[in-house]
Amino acid sequence: MKSSFKIFAWSALALIAVIAIATALYFYQRGNASKNPLAGMLNVAVDIGDQRFMRWHTPRDLPAFTFQDEAGKEMSLTDFRGKVVLLNIWATWCPPCREEMPSLDRLNDKRGGENFEVVALSIDRDTALVKPFYEEFGIQALRGYFDPSAQIPNALRAPGVPTTLLIDRDGREIGRAMGPAAWDSTQVEALIDAALARSPGEGQ
Repeated sequence: MKSSFKIFAWSALALIAVIAIATALYFYQRGNASKNPLAGMLNVAVDIGDQRFMRWHTPRDLPAFTFQDEAGKEMSLTDFRGKVVLLNIWATWCPPCREEMPSLDRLNDKRGGENFEVVALSIDRDTALVKPFYEEFGIQALRGYFDPSAQIPNALRAPGVPTTLLIDRDGREIGRAMGPAAWDSTQVEALIDAALARSPGEGQ
């Protein structure tokens, strides 16, 4: 009888321990989800050339940050509210950025306007490097936006450049691609059209 009771007691303790460990792991993962830039991602991604666009289940709020325009004026994403924005974080010293920049320029030439804009945000500490870069690569449709502090990639948990975010009319991130992509592709235009089809304040 005592032997049966001991077996029962040890089994109960083992079950409680398993439940406690599982519960701790659940809350640990849940608590760290916001720290992981890939948390909440759909399993299915959209191919855009040799790259993949990873889309969130629902649009994600972004931290506040500021940058400069060509005139040195301080700006933020609130200046683009009502527009769908393709925010591309890049630098002149980044070979993959050089690879994809012409396709971003073609996309903005075709689709840029009152409802959509490619915001090519340079993290070069010397902002004067961007103009000759644009001239060298024949970039004409993109404006110059700058983050000489190079702090925005950290704020957006961008692991490197180029990193590109698709942002809805309310300033929330729809999804992102990490690495160079063919931004003037039909797949990208479909993503833009889907974002434009939603009114400001409308969930995904």
